Amino acid sequence: MTIAIDFGTSNTVVARWNQALQRPETLKLPGLSAISAQNPPLIPSLLYVENANQSQVILGQQVRDKGLDLSTDSRFFRNFKRGIGTSVRGFLPEIDGRVITFERVGQWFLEQIVGSIRELPLPVDSLVFTVPVDSFEAYRNWLGQVSQSLQVEEVRMLDEPTAAALGYGLADRENLLVIDFGGGTLDLSLVRLDNKSGKKPLGLVLKWGEKLLAESSGQKAKVARVLAKAGQNLGGSDIDNWLVDYFIKTKGLTKSPITTRLAERLKIQLSLQEKATEVYFDDENFESYELELERDQFESILAEHHFFDNLDECMDRVLQQARRQGLEIGDIDAVLLVGGTVQIPAVQRWIEQYFDTAKIKCNKPFEAIAQGALQLSQGIEIKDFLYHSYGIRYWNRRENCHSWHNLIKSGQSYPMSEPVELVLGASVENQPSIELIIGELGAETGGTEIYFDGDRLITKQLADRTSVQPLNDKDGARSIAQLAPPGYPGSDRIKIFFRVDEQRFLRITVEDLLTNQTLLEDRSVVQLS
Repeated sequence: MTIAIDFGTSNTVVARWNQALQRPETLKLPGLSAISAQNPPLIPSLLYVENANQSQVILGQQVRDKGLDLSTDSRFFRNFKRGIGTSVRGFLPEIDGRVITFERVGQWFLEQIVGSIRELPLPVDSLVFTVPVDSFEAYRNWLGQVSQSLQVEEVRMLDEPTAAALGYGLADRENLLVIDFGGGTLDLSLVRLDNKSGKKPLGLVLKWGEKLLAESSGQKAKVARVLAKAGQNLGGSDIDNWLVDYFIKTKGLTKSPITTRLAERLKIQLSLQEKATEVYFDDENFESYELELERDQFESILAEHHFFDNLDECMDRVLQQARRQGLEIGDIDAVLLVGGTVQIPAVQRWIEQYFDTAKIKCNKPFEAIAQGALQLSQGIEIKDFLYHSYGIRYWNRRENCHSWHNLIKSGQSYPMSEPVELVLGASVENQPSIELIIGELGAETGGTEIYFDGDRLITKQLADRTSVQPLNDKDGARSIAQLAPPGYPGSDRIKIFFRVDEQRFLRITVEDLLTNQTLLEDRSVVQLS
């Protein structure tokens, strides 16, 4: 059985394909899924560590039921997805003598979810994970490593916006704009669906294990191609923090998990009504909280934090990319809204400034991604392009610092039909080897810094800075060619071929121009790191 997991910053959704009904369905995991009359079964992305050495953890709704999310205990984790695969600056908690990383917390979370699925009991033969559109390979590699411990034969990955387009089932539409706005990220993706292709379904984006998927199918492949993408580290958790800061300033409240929880509830209420009120009584210190907020005040807080300016920036980037593909805004057939933050009325009004309301769909904000990911096993072929660029580091003599030379630009489709070539020579006399640091380049302007402010995980946007994820910057990994005989300046010595394979990994081949020997052949740079 194929299981799809949409691992979100605030909530996680698990779906399976119901063979009897021939349609996807969202699973309710006992103790983990929240029960709500308004929403489908959602697993809160929360985790509490009982015993780090024995990997004993509590997660999901159980954390809220036990009130573990209302304390400042370092054993409690929320928003931990944001820190996975990033360089986090500042304090990381030490629990039971172990420093606990976000990668470890995420692994515990996913392992427990898969274990709970098996307890239903349901066989888990194949897993499909959805990943943010702007995730670096470090996050994807972490997910691959976690999958090794899950004892699942087949594991695949799919960009969240593409999964959402498939989940809404608009196969008769061609150009779809997916706006995925959850607890931690804003992702916009323009997707083209094509049912006219006669190719066999790919059925596999990434895999682990030795079993190969059968590529034969009696049905035509549906092709989902991503035409344009834009993303930001901006989501509902940021809004919650802004509300807490507002009440600290206006009401003199103390920042705590309780006030954060109250702010989140106010935000949710204001999606349904013009005025919201939350009251909480702390029976330990006999303090009571009563907070009120009107929708106009709420939207003013959003504006003060340049919320709508950031949304406009993302939309502009997507539409500019679309125009380079020959598409105007009127060519977009439907706009699909995904994630809890899209339910905020001000967000929906912002979208209506760009598109006719008849084109906007918002009836599956939580389930579209997970249920769409299941379509991979139902005859869907995915064609995508690189969101990030790949480049090499060099010494910039003009600015007296290291810079990055772009080799493979974002927008390149993969697998690449032709590799990119680079010729290098020795820089010093009698040089025994040549080193090269290869990086995955993010946005050309702006970067992201993640750090702690007290117990709050902060994501900060930095201006005028290229965000880079080095792929091989560690001892033993930088050297790409041992020169025998040694190299000398003044002549070309090695030729490097760069390509990106069907699994989105950067691979290099190195040839020695002096000896005509192949020094490296189709080596995966990502695995080196």
